[in-house]
Amino acid sequence: MKLINNELVETTAEELAQAETDIANFITEEAEIAEAKTAHDALKASAKAKLIAGEALTEAEANTIVI
Repeated sequence: MKLINNELVETTAEELAQAETDIANFITEEAEIAEAKTAHDALKASAKAKLIAGEALTEAEANTIVI
């Protein structure tokens, strides 16, 4: 059921299916964003550790540094 113009209206099967698809897509996108953030944070930590140890950075690690 949904509210349209202050009236409860039945939700169609297509609308329910679309809502479920939208929710699944949202969850997948959020997981991808979290995974990318985790990878970026790990790269930054690696770059910091290498800088402290005086080791050479990879290009990806160097790209994480903002001066």
